[in-house]
Amino acid sequence: MAAAGFDNERYLAEQSKAILERVQQLHNKLYLEFGGKLSYDYHAARVLPGYDPNVKLRLLQRLGDEVEVIFCVSARDLERGRIRGDFGLTYDVATLKAIDDLRDWGLATSAVVINRFAQEAAAGRLMRKLATRSIPVYTMAPIQGYPANVDLIVSEDGFGRNPYIPTSKPIVIVTGTGPGSGKMSTCLSQIYHDHRAGVLSGFAKFETFPIWNLPLDHPVNLAYEAATADLGDVNMVDPYHLSAYGVTAINYNRDIENFPILKAMLDRITQGENGPVYRSPTDMGVNRAAAGIVDDAVVREAAAQELIRRYFRYHWEHALGVERKETVERVELLMQQVGLKETDRPVVQPARDAAAQGEAEGRGNKGLFCGAAIQLPSGEVVMGKNSPLLHAASAAILNAVKALAGIPREMHLLPSSVVQNLARLKKDVLGSASESLNAQEILVALAISAATNPAAEAGVERLRDLKGAEMHLTHLPHQGDQAGLRQLGINMTTDAQPTSSGYFLR
Repeated sequence: MAAAGFDNERYLAEQSKAILERVQQLHNKLYLEFGGKLSYDYHAARVLPGYDPNVKLRLLQRLGDEVEVIFCVSARDLERGRIRGDFGLTYDVATLKAIDDLRDWGLATSAVVINRFAQEAAAGRLMRKLATRSIPVYTMAPIQGYPANVDLIVSEDGFGRNPYIPTSKPIVIVTGTGPGSGKMSTCLSQIYHDHRAGVLSGFAKFETFPIWNLPLDHPVNLAYEAATADLGDVNMVDPYHLSAYGVTAINYNRDIENFPILKAMLDRITQGENGPVYRSPTDMGVNRAAAGIVDDAVVREAAAQELIRRYFRYHWEHALGVERKETVERVELLMQQVGLKETDRPVVQPARDAAAQGEAEGRGNKGLFCGAAIQLPSGEVVMGKNSPLLHAASAAILNAVKALAGIPREMHLLPSSVVQNLARLKKDVLGSASESLNAQEILVALAISAATNPAAEAGVERLRDLKGAEMHLTHLPHQGDQAGLRQLGINMTTDAQPTSSGYFLR
């Protein structure tokens, strides 16, 4: 089991204290923009070993009756069918899932705001779905010149045209589905309407990364920069904070670039009555993530591994034609800054070795030879290679659960009749181009065999131990491989070599 570098309880104590202090400074009414993922924050869990992916929900539970939630989504993202990569869900489904997650934690969603709304059909469909759940929906149209035209924005023809969302709690969490969902504009619009009605309220930001009081070149901050390389985000020393306090603080380019405009809007809205004076974008934040770090060496190593994972992710997306080469090159430079190379990820070379071994053993045979490798919690690396009946990922999963269950490598978990019948069904009945079983299919086969085969049953019992395991594939993963590995919670990377000329049609 990996060593923990992060203490959730220590973090929760410090973070809840910081938020409550800010509420008191802001006349007991705070609109808190929640950046990043509210639930299932697996990036944070990967770079801060020990971090609970749902610790933010635990934070909101700790704040209890002081909190309510407004959820934002962009109409433009809904219309273009944007995908949330960690779950493979479109933004409309991801929005509904997030609301369900909040409800499961005892946190009600007061309203959903659809921002930049211009009568998009996809937004209309989401509104109807939300209506069946009795969740209030508000739409906010684009404001011409946002965010630069402060005179128009902070006026009756700007925020004044937006609907006002009634809230009753001291802390209003404003979160959303991905970047660009309109969280900040929603906060500012609410503050505008509050002050017009004589209610004093204020604004603050909650973003886990970059961690403002870690060095600029700390691997945790570099890993965040890699995670947002496709957006063009760059970590920087906050010049406003350095000038105001003589203290180095880390922020990112968009917050720093937008600070003068944001501050001008807040000053215009509140006329100096918003509590503390924000002299820098870092001042606006309440992040206390650094307080939870208890082993910096463990955290640095984990963040370095995340850098390599991000490199492979962008390389894969570039191979599929959905990411720019410049993004891959940006992360390569970040890796070089830390002195990392591809093979510093422990599963990379073994996967390549497995593919080479398959090629050596199968010389003269047609077809590609793919390799896979999984690192088990003990640190042991288990390999797998493809065959006429199994994908490389499938073979690696079977070998991994054998190792975890103490089953000899030569023992078969699946009767050949089961594998062959599934393969025949796949190719002859369902018309698949290949009969080889992907990871999702092999999990079904393993579960079926567990009913009559004690070894397969033992293997099924150890599947849960693969959650959080690291895996590398030499070739582009089939959609069934991606789905199966995602369900197991395996962190997969790939060299993204094509498996066939017809890959994109399969």
